[in-house]
Amino acid sequence: MLEPDRRIAIYAEATLGLINAKMAEGIIRYGRNPVVCVIDSHAAGRPLSELCKIDRDIPIVATLDEALAMGAEVLVLGTTPSGGRVPPEWMAMLEQAVGAGLCVVNGLHDRLNDVLGARLAPGQWIWDIRTPVDAMPPIAMARAAALANIRVVMVGTDMAVGKKTAGLEICRALVASGRDAVFLATGQSGIAITGAGIPLDAFRVDHAAGAVERLVLEHAAREVLIIEGQGSLLHPGSTATLPLMRGSCANALILCHRARMTRLDTSTDIRIPPLREVIALNEAVAVAAGALTRARVVGVALNTRDLAEAEAQGEIAAVAAETGLPVADPVRFGAGPLAEAVAAAGG
Repeated sequence: MLEPDRRIAIYAEATLGLINAKMAEGIIRYGRNPVVCVIDSHAAGRPLSELCKIDRDIPIVATLDEALAMGAEVLVLGTTPSGGRVPPEWMAMLEQAVGAGLCVVNGLHDRLNDVLGARLAPGQWIWDIRTPVDAMPPIAMARAAALANIRVVMVGTDMAVGKKTAGLEICRALVASGRDAVFLATGQSGIAITGAGIPLDAFRVDHAAGAVERLVLEHAAREVLIIEGQGSLLHPGSTATLPLMRGSCANALILCHRARMTRLDTSTDIRIPPLREVIALNEAVAVAAGALTRARVVGVALNTRDLAEAEAQGEIAAVAAETGLPVADPVRFGAGPLAEAVAAAGG
């Protein structure tokens, strides 16, 4: 629905540079649309690179009025509050945006069409990304296991450790090397970036794996499928990794981890086990005691954005020594080693 020539403003109030604004960062880094500004009154006037470590000359402004004056045509909600709901204090701003003729991209759970749809003018739209086109696809039955392609699920030690970002970078590297690779989005950020995919967390649990299976089968002719990861098997509140594995019948995995992270972001009581044990866990769950497709972790995507370059290189070397696998920070140093490992997974 988001035509690539439409000028967008990204709303990231009080979160730019933080984990909650990962949709904003993803669209800035990988999106197709021209970004006229980011709205964050707490960071207005500061360089984007200072907050996000993205070298783009995009102004940060304080108000929607400034975004309108810059020619914004679409407002993208680029931050996700805890729980993924639209905060009541945003509604006045959203009413102003719709009243000014802006279209809206909404990646949150609440359907803004139900609240603001009656105010839309002809040609104006609200894209509620987390509303599936078909909420009850067929139950998954391991149909993807018969495919001859490489199906990679991005798995993580926690939420928001870079699964989408690493997947996009690996897919780019594969395409650049001549491989027929495609990134399959399963979350709101990935869908907004690519314009296609499934909002996995909007499906009922019985149909989530079926939605993934259908997505994978639709791309059966492609050589390599990079499937956007969600959640983590380590997180007590996450069930998203299992339907990704089951629906895709993954035959390769990339583990994503933030350098020096020892406990889950949302709980200081839950430690992250040694990465070799995390790798063994994901491989064991994927294969289901031999009942399903064997998926081997073929590499580790290490997020080193908070480290100096020498420290980052040291952490990459240490994780490679610990796991015996190719390790790279695909954003900072290139995804080549991980793309090569994925390509080799095909035999």
